[in-house]
Amino acid sequence: MKKIIALNKWVYYFAEEGSEGRASDKNLLGGKGANLAEMGYLGLPIPPGFTITTEVCTEYFKNDGAYPAGMMEQVKANLQRLEQQIGKNFGDINDPLLVSVRSGARKSMPGMMDTVLNVGLTSKTIKGLIDKTGNPRFAWDCYRRLIMMYADVVMEKAAGIEPEEGKSIRQLLEEKMDEVKHAKGVKNDTELDADDWEKLASDFKEIILKTLNKPFPDDPMEQLYGAIGAVFQSWNGKRAVSYRKIEGIPHDWGTAVNVQAMVFGNMGTNSATGVAFTRNPGDGENRYLGEWLPDAQGEDVVAGIRTPNPISEYMRSKSGSQLPSLEAAMPKIYRDLRKIKTVLEEHFGNMQDIEFTIQDGKLYMLQTRDGKRNGPAAIKIAIDMFSENLIPISEALMRVTTDQLDELLHDMVDPEAEKTATIIGKGLAAGPGGATGIIVFTADEAEAMAKAGHKVILVREETSPEDVHGMKPAQGILTARGGMTSHAALVARGWGKCCIVGCGDIQINLDTRQMTVKSGDKTLTFKQGDWITLNGTKGIVYADQLNMIKPNLEENDTFRFFLSLTNTIRRLGIRTNADTPADVRRAIGFGAEGIGLFRVEHTVYNELKPMVLLAMQKLILSDDPEEKEAALKEFGKYLKEDVSDTLRVLNGLPLTIRLMDPPLHEFLPISEKNVQMLEKAMDISRKQIDKKRAELHEQNPMMGNRGVRLGIMQPEITKMQCLSIFEAAAELQLKGIKTRPEVMVPLIVDANEFIHQAKIIREVAAEVEARYGLKLDYLVGTMIETPRAAITAGVIAKYVDFMSFGTNDLTQMTYGFSRDDVAPIVLKYIQDGILKFDPFQSIDEDGVGVLIKWTVDQARATNPNIKIGICGEQGGDPQSIAFLNSVGLDYVSMSPFRVPIARLAAAQSEIARQEAVAAELEAAGN
Repeated sequence: MKKIIALNKWVYYFAEEGSEGRASDKNLLGGKGANLAEMGYLGLPIPPGFTITTEVCTEYFKNDGAYPAGMMEQVKANLQRLEQQIGKNFGDINDPLLVSVRSGARKSMPGMMDTVLNVGLTSKTIKGLIDKTGNPRFAWDCYRRLIMMYADVVMEKAAGIEPEEGKSIRQLLEEKMDEVKHAKGVKNDTELDADDWEKLASDFKEIILKTLNKPFPDDPMEQLYGAIGAVFQSWNGKRAVSYRKIEGIPHDWGTAVNVQAMVFGNMGTNSATGVAFTRNPGDGENRYLGEWLPDAQGEDVVAGIRTPNPISEYMRSKSGSQLPSLEAAMPKIYRDLRKIKTVLEEHFGNMQDIEFTIQDGKLYMLQTRDGKRNGPAAIKIAIDMFSENLIPISEALMRVTTDQLDELLHDMVDPEAEKTATIIGKGLAAGPGGATGIIVFTADEAEAMAKAGHKVILVREETSPEDVHGMKPAQGILTARGGMTSHAALVARGWGKCCIVGCGDIQINLDTRQMTVKSGDKTLTFKQGDWITLNGTKGIVYADQLNMIKPNLEENDTFRFFLSLTNTIRRLGIRTNADTPADVRRAIGFGAEGIGLFRVEHTVYNELKPMVLLAMQKLILSDDPEEKEAALKEFGKYLKEDVSDTLRVLNGLPLTIRLMDPPLHEFLPISEKNVQMLEKAMDISRKQIDKKRAELHEQNPMMGNRGVRLGIMQPEITKMQCLSIFEAAAELQLKGIKTRPEVMVPLIVDANEFIHQAKIIREVAAEVEARYGLKLDYLVGTMIETPRAAITAGVIAKYVDFMSFGTNDLTQMTYGFSRDDVAPIVLKYIQDGILKFDPFQSIDEDGVGVLIKWTVDQARATNPNIKIGICGEQGGDPQSIAFLNSVGLDYVSMSPFRVPIARLAAAQSEIARQEAVAAELEAAGN
């Protein structure tokens, strides 16, 4: 294999007495290694160890599995340092040092990569462990765990072996263990004794040799090297790759590997293991939430093998658990954890997710990381920590992601429907909101059914990292086992997905694809494809499909206060794209500061007013000038009503009205039913309709007689629209209602087009002002949606009051993609790496973005007071908002339900911009 010249320090040591790294080294040491180093710096009780950097992972894959030269020598040197500190030697037959080998990416990927515990136990060293501890049951339990994990992680997965369904080495070993438990008539692993574990260890080795055609390694260093390589290999494992795609984590980051001295929670009733959150990740309440298991090792808590105990008395009371809390069983340890909670939160300024082990009455911290939380919890924690003076406003705003904020906009189960619904189960409320869908029992089926357009609920005994590809597209997740720190709960919270775990009322039969539930004296059976509904906020499962409703965020004080903080920082104005008064009210309730796009043509498609479409069709089909004028007036009347209703709701906020954009042929009927209705309504023949359609036919209508061209070809249409707009504004103004209409001319390619239309618009405004005896507060601007308009923006800016980017068409014309037909092409391009993202969702900064920046710079050079915004789809995209803020737009406009997200994204982009400027000034000063 290719040798690499050693240029770096590849391995970093950490210990309670001091560490070589810090939390700021997360990119190099991964999240776990960096935070272990930081806890060492804080003097917290951590087992010592060392971290092999993420750079090694990058080199490992770059060079076909070859480690950088010098790396293994550094591993050996740090292992010796660990031996000296612990006072034990790795591989010593009398008193062996055992280690864990764990992954650690720079961004948390819970359960996605592999871990091996108890590395260093062999047929020789186990005797020393038994003699030293005087606890053969503990020693053999550790050994069988190592054999099971090593065979699964190193000998099968890392070796690239793809077993048949249900025939993985872990499943085969678990089946053997179940046989032993069944034969002894016991249920839990803790009920097996030393002889059972010793016999199972021997049986496990035989099964491994028979199944994998390789013996389980009996050399400590071989185990260590194998475990390190397997953890690196797991970075490119199927589940890890799937998770990174979902989470948007770059594939070239790599993982670190942490080798740490083992501490044992399975040494008896005075030992334990647990996981906890320093605040509740489900609702943000400032209470310790966690679970622990006596006489167990770490993976037992999250694996769903045993029902975990609650960590506190409060949690025990709230959950109704009959199991003893850590607070009651080990009060001193619990008090120590409370003190560590305070230290960690004050130091990191964030809610922490911790793992701990208690070995013979002594507490050890194995991990801390920023805890995943759902949207409601994220907002409450951010506000509370700001109120507690732990973080400033800027950090509180950066602490909540736009995806988490989006969770609050998700559906809930209709409370009225719940009153009469059949409850079929209760579990732990692990994910927010409500979800309804058909039952599916495997991740593959969930993925396939969701792709086929079905709403699905994934129902499992317990999820595992292999299920992530089916968990993501599911509406909700339901598990029969597991607690609040189980895999399902952890991942669902991170995604803001509705989830209920530990619902012991249900029994799942994968063979028959059925779920049974005991309800009183009856046993109810649900098969795959049946509908159920989850209330993830309450932890209740209902039969059948229940109605969903949108949350009433206008009355959510926590939500409103959090959004009010954005106003103290953001520079960008926030408007909405809306065409109805109801949409406007909703957007204003979310904090919109006006309308950035009101589409005149949407008046035509009002289902409650079919006569509006008929008026437009009369305008198109009539050849008689008087009839055309009458149709224009009729349509103008309806448009005036819509504009008036909208201006009234806005009450002085700006209303940007885009003049009619689509080609006229779009308003003619296509279906047989609608053609017949039009024949009857207008007393016109099908032949006449077909003739007019043929006259209006265009080979490429998206670039044909639409937008400004329609107004130039038929100026009377522009006059009609403007008369409706300005009369509505004038009449409201006479009633004491402030109005600010902004008339926007679409699809221009030349300043002369705008000049032509602006003359008509201003003449109509002057006529209305004279007739009503008042002065209108209005602007006339244009939409920049063609490349030529962007290129000539400096000239156009001389004549306009404002510009607004229509990035849907600007993207379409820049790429040469038809936005209505290109979806499968873009998907293929993304899959093949030709494109990194869909340019119709996020602004392409290298192409469309260059045109936008050029437009802003040239327009402001000509007209410093010009107002510039965006009303295309990308206006509500957080990544696009960051770019638009950086190039100096005045406002963004988006759909009503994206307004809260845009407010947060605008604030976060401004915080990032200010931090970048400060960093540049500091660098220049140095």
